[in-house]
Amino acid sequence: MDAEPNCDSDERLRSGPFSFVTDNASSRGSLQMPNEPWQDGNVGVMMSQIKDKGRDFGSFMDVGEFSWFVRETAGSKSAKKGTIVFLHGAPSQSYSYRNVMAQMADAGYRCIAPDWLGFGLSQAPQPVFRFSYTEEAYHEELNKVLAQVEVESPFILQGFLVGSFGLTWALKNTERVSKLVILNTPLTPSAPLPGLFNQLRLPFLGEFISQDAMMAEKFIEKGSAYVLKVEKADVYRLPYLGSSGPGFALLEAARKVSFPSLMSTISAGFKSWSKPTLVAWGQEDKYLPKTQAMEFEKLNPDVIRTVLMEGAGHMPQEDW
Repeated sequence: MDAEPNCDSDERLRSGPFSFVTDNASSRGSLQMPNEPWQDGNVGVMMSQIKDKGRDFGSFMDVGEFSWFVRETAGSKSAKKGTIVFLHGAPSQSYSYRNVMAQMADAGYRCIAPDWLGFGLSQAPQPVFRFSYTEEAYHEELNKVLAQVEVESPFILQGFLVGSFGLTWALKNTERVSKLVILNTPLTPSAPLPGLFNQLRLPFLGEFISQDAMMAEKFIEKGSAYVLKVEKADVYRLPYLGSSGPGFALLEAARKVSFPSLMSTISAGFKSWSKPTLVAWGQEDKYLPKTQAMEFEKLNPDVIRTVLMEGAGHMPQEDW
């Protein structure tokens, strides 16, 4: 590959649900400061150091009753090649697309990437009383965001859980999609469920794990051959350091969704899908085997094409 990896060397992660946060390789530099031991594990100090990181191309906007953080490349409303909407998965955020957005903007596209409600820098509404964190609720709010930023015919790139909701949104809004690009995400009923989501669904353990500030970076690193650089890990942990809300939002979303039903809907729907679709799959994914991409292509080979990417893991846009 011509590109340099976005992450550090392939040091592997060793951590379990009850491990100390400093077991995470990317966290050591931020959590342990040997020259100033009084700062060790001091959340207030960490927040003051990283609170403004990771806002590339982004701004806050009020959409309906909620506040969203939406990234849009500068001057892109005049782009002639069309619009690409990048949808992240859980427990990630739109920050993962910063490099791809810059490259695609240079190529002449308008690029938009929102943080889903409950993730990244977007508002994390209180579960049940303000937002249900269901597939239908996410679809409704996504429609409002797309209307406010005046998107008519987007590409969509995918992720996990809420990213899968992007696929079911596409199935319901076929006329609004010109082309579809799918990154590593569960696509068929045979897809294994990563341990994080199994753990989140367990009583008590799920509540505990949802409040681990290092949860997102651990998930990213475990799905990849690389360790995140500290300055990038800072951005992924920031929402979970600043408030308990994002953790409980993820917990609610993970417990509300029926993964078997969601996967059945996706695989059945794309058998009759008619828009050009690229499945760009990182072969080093530690969560999902490449057979997921192959099985999905066989559902509708006339419109679905698969490209396997060496050296990329569960989040190709972050690895390379």
